[in-house]
Amino acid sequence: MARRGAYAKGVAKREEILEAALGVVADRGYGKASVREIADAAGLSAAGLLHYFGSKEELFVAILAARDARDTREHEGQSFTETFLDVVRHNAAVPGLVRLYARLAADAADPEHPAHDFFLARTAALEGPAREAVAAAQEAGDIRADVSPEWVMRVLHATADGLQSAWMLDHSIDMAADLEELLRVLRPA
Repeated sequence: MARRGAYAKGVAKREEILEAALGVVADRGYGKASVREIADAAGLSAAGLLHYFGSKEELFVAILAARDARDTREHEGQSFTETFLDVVRHNAAVPGLVRLYARLAADAADPEHPAHDFFLARTAALEGPAREAVAAAQEAGDIRADVSPEWVMRVLHATADGLQSAWMLDHSIDMAADLEELLRVLRPA
């Protein structure tokens, strides 16, 4: 029984660390957020923090997973398009997390990187609902029916990631407005 209690405490502490880490990375950014700073925010030593996460890279992957879980909870019940645009709007308020996502997405191209499997699983988890949302929008006449849902999904994903890269260089870019414009272009004539 003690083992189960210790496990539950470990899970709770891990969640507490991730909440603190989300705040630090959102404020300071990937490059400036040190393990020590995140540990301090969570009330731990750097070694104590790494007890819960094997490395800084694994911690940062867990931060992105926690961010995704938070987004899912906060937008439950919304349509895929509403959620997609709301998350993109929110990203403008958390530049550190946007930089972390962009950096880890690039690093994840290496199959040995800790983020590789996370990004594969994340993409696979988003593809189904995105494809269904596009197909439903096509049936409702909101998106042209002469393009495949898979293509629309890939273009929206690539555009969102590309806009994040552009926005990191120029914060005057309104990522959500540009995505709304792309969706407008995809409507039937």
